[in-house]
Amino acid sequence: MRILKTIALTLIIIGALNWGLIAFFQFDLVAAIFGGQDAFLSRLVYGLVGLSGLYYLVSLFNPTEAALDPETDKDKRRPGKLNYGTEFGEDTEITNRTAGIKEDSEVTIDPSKDRE
Repeated sequence: MRILKTIALTLIIIGALNWGLIAFFQFDLVAAIFGGQDAFLSRLVYGLVGLSGLYYLVSLFNPTEAALDPETDKDKRRPGKLNYGTEFGEDTEITNRTAGIKEDSEVTIDPSKDRE
C-alpha cells in the first residue's frame, strides 16, 4: 500500500505542476513531452493523475485509514476503534490514578486540612 500511495502522490504533484504551468504560462508540459493532448501517452498520464486524485479523495474521507500506523499500515488497536488522542498523549482514567491505593486500606479525607 505504501508504494501505491507514493506513486499516487507523485502523480498528483505532476498534475498540480502541469496545471500551474497551464495557468501561468499556457504551456502543457505533459502534452509537450508525450506528443500533444490527443496522444495516447498524454491521455494515459492525464487518466492516472485523475485516478490518483480520486484515490486520495476517497482516503481523505475514510476514517478507518487514519487508524492505521503510517509506517507499517497495521492497526495497533482493536479493529473499528479509532484513537482520537492528541499529540500530547491520552488522558489516564481515574482507575489508573488510584492504582497505588490498596483496595483494603481505608482512605479518609480530613476536610479541616482544606480550610485555612
